[in-house]
Amino acid sequence: MTNAPDASDDAWWRSAVVYQVYPRSFSDLSGDGVGDLAGLIDKLGYLELLGVDAIWLSPIMRSPMADHGYDVSDPRAVDPLFGDLDDFDELIRQAHDRDIRVTMDLVPNHTSDQHAWFAEALAAEPGSPERARYHFADGRGDDGDEPPNNWTSVFGGPAWSRVTEPDGTPGQWYLHLFAPEQPDLNWDNPEVLADLQTTMRFWLDRGIDGFRIDVSHGMAKPEGLPDLEHPAEVLRHTDDDPRFNNPGVHEIHRAIRRVMDEYPGTFNVGEVWVSSPEAFAEYVRPDELHLGFNFALATAGFDADEVRAAIDASLAATSLVGATPTWTLSNHDVPREVTRYLPTGDAAEGLSPDELLAIGTTRARGMVMLELALPGTAFIYNGAELGIPDVDLPDEALVDPVWENSGHTDRGRDGCRVPLPWEGTEPPFGFTTGEPWLPLPAEWASLTVESQLEDIYSTLSLYRQAIELRYARLEFSGDTVEWYGAPDGCLAFRRPGGLICATNLSAQPVPLPPGQILLVSTPLESGLLVPGATAWLV
Repeated sequence: MTNAPDASDDAWWRSAVVYQVYPRSFSDLSGDGVGDLAGLIDKLGYLELLGVDAIWLSPIMRSPMADHGYDVSDPRAVDPLFGDLDDFDELIRQAHDRDIRVTMDLVPNHTSDQHAWFAEALAAEPGSPERARYHFADGRGDDGDEPPNNWTSVFGGPAWSRVTEPDGTPGQWYLHLFAPEQPDLNWDNPEVLADLQTTMRFWLDRGIDGFRIDVSHGMAKPEGLPDLEHPAEVLRHTDDDPRFNNPGVHEIHRAIRRVMDEYPGTFNVGEVWVSSPEAFAEYVRPDELHLGFNFALATAGFDADEVRAAIDASLAATSLVGATPTWTLSNHDVPREVTRYLPTGDAAEGLSPDELLAIGTTRARGMVMLELALPGTAFIYNGAELGIPDVDLPDEALVDPVWENSGHTDRGRDGCRVPLPWEGTEPPFGFTTGEPWLPLPAEWASLTVESQLEDIYSTLSLYRQAIELRYARLEFSGDTVEWYGAPDGCLAFRRPGGLICATNLSAQPVPLPPGQILLVSTPLESGLLVPGATAWLV
């Protein structure tokens, strides 16, 4: 008897381990330097060996790639960069044969500026039905040469761009909360929902097992599009930011959920960037999202109080509405764990880069064991299982639109998107036979899948053992955690099934709680749990 999700259970996702595949960076079989579906199919055996229940595919829909696929020009086609629909169908077939479910990104907040709808909008007159699918507005000022409001793009710069009218004169402005190539859809227009529902059924009928919904707290815009009271930071916003988290978004999610309910066993998870537990809970009510991405752990520092507060807030939010908690430590938008947990300030004084990296790696190993010990659904970003850090890329290699749109003040997210190292001793380590879209560093030779599979103490081996134990042991059952006394700077909790998880976030070795050890993230020293490490006991 195990704690693994039942393959026949429609709610399998409640305790699943989901692996995020960033397709551009996973595996390239075509040799063009960009990962593709054929490369992913080729590596399904690796994912089966890792033990994950499902994969989440970052965007593969047709796109001009202004934002690496999050600017969709045809939501019911595969971009040739990744393959075609036959490749997609083969991926579904082979993944399902291995009992791996497949979910994919859905991007409902905006389209590409190359989408047929936007081309029609540009060719149409102000006030036309074609423009009503987006947010077009007249500008301020005598000549309408100022944006309709003071909103800024999440990527930097203004959130409005002016168009030239069909007669050649300067005209209206359109809203884009992200890049100018990503015009926001007008969700007050019923055509927009109808088209999304058609897209959802297109993929669900092909056998997709669910969706990750991009910018789930977006879509609905406030009446009148009021000005921002305070300047917004690049890639950041608050719960009271009028650009996001407007009440109307919840009816949109109810309409999305009604489609999902037509396909039992599927689920959706929303990208929900809100701070308060109460606001988060609204998105995962029984008739809205099945799951909401909770970024509390992914943004918490390596500090016992911060980590415990993140866990408590996450559990409180989902318990308000009887939802399932989710946990993630990184993704394609967030610095990788190893880098995020590097010592800083006085703690880093006098340490070499290699010593700093070793500490970051130890902490990342400890934190993933903590994540996998928690009740709910766990998400792993590709490469986390290899312990790879962010890469400090040269300016000329940066391609994230954030870099350009911020006027080269924000280096963007390329550092956490560098392709995976698979084998060999020199870059690109088997990722591609061509020139990779982002360069892999030579020092990753010891972090390849090939080298780590042969090392029982590697980070990859730790992930495999931890995932297997999570499924094999009934001690991981139950929906709650019970905190109990731990040394200063440490955390310890017990699951109802009997699992004890102890994490040392302090700078000193500490004694373990009583119990039989199942797994430790880093070997004990003189019977003590070393700084950064986690132990599972029963």
